[in-house]
Amino acid sequence: MKLTLRDISLPPHKGERALLALCEKKLRAPVKYFKILKKSLDARDKGDIKWVYTVECADEQISDPVPTFPQVKKPVRAYIAGAGPAGLFAALRLLDYGIKPTIIERGRAVEERAADVAAFQKSGVLDPASNVQFGEGGAGTFSDGKLTTQTNSPYRRDILRAFVRFGAPAEVEYLGKPHIGSDNLQKVVANMRGEILARGGQVRFLSQLTDVEVKGGKLAAIYVNGTREEADVLVLAVGHSARDTFEMLLSRGFRMEQKAFAVGVRVEHLQRAVSAAQYGNGYARLPAADYKLVSHASERAVFTFCMCPGGVVIPSASEEGGVVTNGMSNFLREGQNANSALVAQVGREDFGGDSPLAGVEFQRRLERAAYLAGGGGYRAPAQLIGDFLIGRESYYFGEVKPTYSRGTSFAPLESYLPKGVVSALRAAIPDMDRRLKGFAAYEGVLTGVESRTSSPVRVVRGEDMQAAGREGVYPCGEGCGYAGGIASAAADGFRIADAVVRKYL
Repeated sequence: MKLTLRDISLPPHKGERALLALCEKKLRAPVKYFKILKKSLDARDKGDIKWVYTVECADEQISDPVPTFPQVKKPVRAYIAGAGPAGLFAALRLLDYGIKPTIIERGRAVEERAADVAAFQKSGVLDPASNVQFGEGGAGTFSDGKLTTQTNSPYRRDILRAFVRFGAPAEVEYLGKPHIGSDNLQKVVANMRGEILARGGQVRFLSQLTDVEVKGGKLAAIYVNGTREEADVLVLAVGHSARDTFEMLLSRGFRMEQKAFAVGVRVEHLQRAVSAAQYGNGYARLPAADYKLVSHASERAVFTFCMCPGGVVIPSASEEGGVVTNGMSNFLREGQNANSALVAQVGREDFGGDSPLAGVEFQRRLERAAYLAGGGGYRAPAQLIGDFLIGRESYYFGEVKPTYSRGTSFAPLESYLPKGVVSALRAAIPDMDRRLKGFAAYEGVLTGVESRTSSPVRVVRGEDMQAAGREGVYPCGEGCGYAGGIASAAADGFRIADAVVRKYL
């Protein structure tokens, strides 16, 4: 007999063995199959915080069905530009159908890339080909590794299972707010590469897509580091920071559009203060608390994004002379500070131009202004929350010490952010404090600039997932404007691979 038990509540101090005991009681027999389907934390009542489970159990062994895929018979010269989650998952899916793709990645393998990122944080010498934005695993590799998404994708379960198969913690498959952590992500990405190679795919590093050749509206060839290679399929999974690739695509007549995104700062608080605000006093047995806040206190919406409990703010530039911040957490989230992007929406009215790449130039202006405000050397401008709210310069750090590894210099947000964004953030912080006590704490730190929240460009594709008027070219993932994080980018990789295969089956 097989049972599904829903809405089972356990206090934080009780282990999951209690779930097995409940299953045996319901089955009236020893449990031979047990699986957690969902686990989420209910902290609405701080006096009664509990884990809530949905489990599946049976008194006999049960195996998950193994999916089968029809095989493509005709050889397909398939290339994937970019080895982020969209590119990696597109490659894995194409292999399922018998297509052996070649991934071209402008950056380095994740092991070398991690060393390059560490070297930049220490020395301030930027490698434009290998950094937080470029290299195997994509920008999400140096993040918290969240796998949440706003969309209920039919691919979600397969994606979570794949991450676990390649080395992510088992709880990723069922936790309400799953995260892998940057430390685990690096191992997972390397394992994915190993699988792709073992099944006949190729992965080529320091190999940049430099041109696309289209004849009669159909893909004929691509250029890799300037060398022509004939191609039937090109999946454009280039990531949100591939600015030179966007320029190349525009020059080749690809239909592209401006896309709204968001800019602002990283906000840091003590993690213990965030956990106390979310859980009350009894949070010792609970995971580091997170938050997600939205404010409409002004005409411009402001929201928190990519919140990293127990994490650090990291230098994330990919171009010389610009400061970019991002947040990162390891799996255990054991750092002293919590950080999150605190950003306001921006769009066409802010970019000051009709070009599809006006948003790219807008980002550049902010990043260069932040570099100057920080005093050079990729130091970041910082200001205390309390000083920002009353319009006063900062001169000291209190209990909250900034974690940005290249160092900070005191500078007001007005020195690098547009007035409309500054006024929106100033209205939003007290508003958010009403929902999360302590969010407006005087000694909280604002570090800028957070400019790469998502792609400022969309490469237009049709219902067949191909680029408008460019048969064989498939815009994919966050860089081309069709995803917003690791899980949604991976889902778009699957979606694009399925679309490619429909042409060849």
